[in-house]
Amino acid sequence: MMNSIDNKTNFSLRSISLKTKIIWTAFIMFMMPTSAYAADMLAPDDFVGISFWLISMALMASTVFFLWETQSVTAKWKTSLVVSALVTFIAAVHYFYMRDVWVATQTSPTVYRYIDWLLTVPLLMIEFYLILRAIGVASAGIFWRLLIGTLVMLVPGYLAEAGYMNITIGFVIGMLGWFYILWEIFKGEAGKAAEANASPAVKYAYNAMRWIVTVGWAIYPIGYVAGYMLSVASPEALNIVYNLADLVNKVAFGLLIWYAATSESQKDTA
Repeated sequence: MMNSIDNKTNFSLRSISLKTKIIWTAFIMFMMPTSAYAADMLAPDDFVGISFWLISMALMASTVFFLWETQSVTAKWKTSLVVSALVTFIAAVHYFYMRDVWVATQTSPTVYRYIDWLLTVPLLMIEFYLILRAIGVASAGIFWRLLIGTLVMLVPGYLAEAGYMNITIGFVIGMLGWFYILWEIFKGEAGKAAEANASPAVKYAYNAMRWIVTVGWAIYPIGYVAGYMLSVASPEALNIVYNLADLVNKVAFGLLIWYAATSESQKDTA
């Protein structure tokens, strides 16, 4: 009886310790200093700046949520939720700085946005691998093909926007990387493995995730063409659209993984 009580007490202390760390993580993110002191400079009619603030708060809240929920899933799903938290955490930190750049200068924070994408997009693609690994059908080839595809998609885009490469060439190479990713998750090994082996909950999440990659990610090349190749979109419109796209492509993406993880964990422990 005493051993049972001790075990419950130890488990409770471990849980409290983890929750305390999560709370401190959120506190640190709130208190991170930024150079432009955007809180004092944000104008009530600066809707782009407001969108940066809203998305940064949503990303931070999502980080805490995903970390907290790692305690509600079985071991094989914990990595997926931790990676989702990493995605939203990295994005939140970059949004702190992007919103300051915008409020202070009214210019697009292109460098910060691409640094964010170069870190978070490969992690998002790795999530497909992690889901398949959780159900026992992943291969190293899936991991490497998705990772390489994201780099082919992102690096030329940044080089073109930063002036190191022809805009059209960078766009074409980036699109080829995106098409390669779509082929892998729909018709390649990853897509076939999910179709043949996934449970209904995992299959639902996987299908929704790949449609986010298809439809949600289409916003970025459309903005690239409109803003950099045709010059018909204003920086204000582009940044609002990009910010909303990041909300869907990072937070909603992570929520789908959470849905699959919790559904499968409940089934495993039933």
